[in-house]
Amino acid sequence: MNAPHSSPASDSSPLTAYRPIQALPDQLISQIAAGEVIERPSAVVKELLENALDAGSTQITVRLEQGGVKRIAITDNGRGIPPEQLPLALARHATSKIASLTDLENVATLGFRGEALASIASVAQLTVTSRTADAPHAWEITGSQFGTVAPASGAQGTTIDVQDLYFNTPARRKFLKSEQTEYGHCAEVVRRIALARPDVSFSLSHNGKTVDHWNVGEFAKRSAHILGDEFANARLPLDESAGPLRLHGFVGLPTASKARADGQYFYVNGRFVRDKLLTHAVRAAYQDVLHGDRYPAYALSLTLDPALVDVNVHPSKIEVRFRDSRAVHQFVFHAVSRALAQTSAVSFGNLPQQQTATQDSAATPAISASSASPNAPLPWMREARQQSFSAQFAEQPRPFSFAGNGGFGVRQDTQAYGSLFRPQDSEADPARTAVASSFNAASTQPAAALPEGDFPLGFALAQLHGIYVLAQNRAGLVVVDMHAAHERILYEQLKTALDGNEMFVQPLLIPVTFYADPVEVGTVEEHQDTLCALGFDIAVMSPTTLAVRAVPALLKNADAQTLARDVLRDVREYGGSRVLLERRNELLGTLACHTAVRANRSLTLPEMNALLRQMEATERSDQCNHGRPTWTQMGLSDLDKLFLRGQ
Repeated sequence: MNAPHSSPASDSSPLTAYRPIQALPDQLISQIAAGEVIERPSAVVKELLENALDAGSTQITVRLEQGGVKRIAITDNGRGIPPEQLPLALARHATSKIASLTDLENVATLGFRGEALASIASVAQLTVTSRTADAPHAWEITGSQFGTVAPASGAQGTTIDVQDLYFNTPARRKFLKSEQTEYGHCAEVVRRIALARPDVSFSLSHNGKTVDHWNVGEFAKRSAHILGDEFANARLPLDESAGPLRLHGFVGLPTASKARADGQYFYVNGRFVRDKLLTHAVRAAYQDVLHGDRYPAYALSLTLDPALVDVNVHPSKIEVRFRDSRAVHQFVFHAVSRALAQTSAVSFGNLPQQQTATQDSAATPAISASSASPNAPLPWMREARQQSFSAQFAEQPRPFSFAGNGGFGVRQDTQAYGSLFRPQDSEADPARTAVASSFNAASTQPAAALPEGDFPLGFALAQLHGIYVLAQNRAGLVVVDMHAAHERILYEQLKTALDGNEMFVQPLLIPVTFYADPVEVGTVEEHQDTLCALGFDIAVMSPTTLAVRAVPALLKNADAQTLARDVLRDVREYGGSRVLLERRNELLGTLACHTAVRANRSLTLPEMNALLRQMEATERSDQCNHGRPTWTQMGLSDLDKLFLRGQ
């Protein structure tokens, strides 16, 4: 029987045509590597900037033309490259940064693979001009490693000039976007790297026009320049260490969140990364202070032993892998959480800076900050103390007194405010009644005396429509959403009360069994202590079966199987249960919301002032647990503008 005759089409198909195994040409290998590393002009900028920083540069200039497609020229003042090494700089897998596996596992430089220049040279016209400190002049090489090294002019350092990107790969060039889009990507890369290295000056120009310049300075100033004034005026400093880990930088206040995640900069050992584990840890820390789908802004740097992190996960090196990912996740989560816990009116808040009154507004109850000692009460505060509080509180049946020892701190009986915690309905949920009663005892204690003259939320003047508390402080008018504020206070008290006790466990009368894969079974066997601490009793019944025998009492009504699967996944990936924390906080938030003082509830002045004092003493009191602001400030200058004073 004769074999069927193949059609001409099948004979010419690249999938069926036989080809012997052979080594690929160097040029093609470099172009394949370029396809992985050099996705667009911004990738070229990233690789060249990293090389410049690795060379010890303190001044870097970036010049772009036509979004980087026509030209990318980067000049630095680093160590330079000796002329005999210039051809090697353009060779594939030639580098001065690693020489052994040990070096690779402890790499501390930004670039190290030895692919960048060779890949760029394979898809663009490339010229390298460099001069070392001891050389009488610069040297230059053009094209590839086989180019001629010739004398050239130039200062110490290196200039890499990349022109006509993808000139020999037109198919790749067709995928590039508009000039402005490509320039935007390049500029963002420069900003990311400039933010990581405030000790280096950067200059960026496009089509012959200087667009940005950053002088050497502190991280605070550099981050303010790059992320903008809005971030600079609403950020919290963070600097925490635990063993080999250190996290420092700034996190934005929840009230300064954005609709897009374009204000998030995270660095690991100076390298900008977009890591899911780190992003999740930060997001989890913001979970009960961020509203809806808003995104926080932050500039954070994590430093650790290079041996504890693998930066060679992806050719672009924007992803990393930690040796102990769960420990890193927990460290970042708790560090950011502690920073955000400081968002009370006393510590940070959204209180604007003290402004000096203008001459025209001298008739208003404000004075220049320079005309009184820092600790002395301002005239309007003395007047309020002598007239408003002394007189009005005398008319109230509740006692009020000032702090002793000559201090200006307020001490007042908050029994009336404490009554707000009591359930008004005799048929209220017994569990809620028990929780509310426990807080009533604490709420009747006098508010802690604050430093002399330091009352960020001021003193209550009136209540507006049974919803807002109007108060007066140094800067002007404070408006408080009393329900949102009281909700945050209750929510934090509920969390504190729950965290202060062991996790209450609810045994199940009939254990819930379900099919489990080997990874889930292994997680139960390896993390029994963690699961028990979270309030779970999960037993391995067989190699494919798990049984849930107890769950946290607070979540007893949840679906045990779904909850167990979610907890096992989070314990495996992050070392703790995000699901458990979120569901617990959701229940506590609902309880706080229903227990908090409702709108249209009339409050007396002592009750309003007690609310203000407790806000000042409560963590995260700038937002309710839904992420809405609890108070806002209108400065005297803002009020003056409304009424055209001084115009």
